[in-house]
Amino acid sequence: MNRPHLALAALLLFSSYTAWTMAIADQSLLAFGLELLSRPDTAQVVIDLYLLGAMAGTWIYRDARARGYSWVSMLPYLALTMVFLSIGPLLYIVTVGYRGQRRKVLKARASDSAPL
Repeated sequence: MNRPHLALAALLLFSSYTAWTMAIADQSLLAFGLELLSRPDTAQVVIDLYLLGAMAGTWIYRDARARGYSWVSMLPYLALTMVFLSIGPLLYIVTVGYRGQRRKVLKARASDSAPL
């Protein structure tokens, strides 16, 4: 992603909302998840979301390996994806996107200063 600004905005807004809802919640995240799994209609939604999370985790793994990152560097993103689903992939997109922009700037500076 060349411009991760949209992902950064989504990450900040959604993370803030998640933190706020967890702070005012009457039950733990685990209790809430178990309650959702207790009924077939809400369990279907949870299962669907975690299938999407598994696909996002697979994408993070494959993309990071293609970029030459170690599996250890992916663990925070995968852990966040397992717990909060969208926060892990959004954070990955933001960090990889800005890292890619920085590399382009450094590469351009290096080519500008190279002797002819």
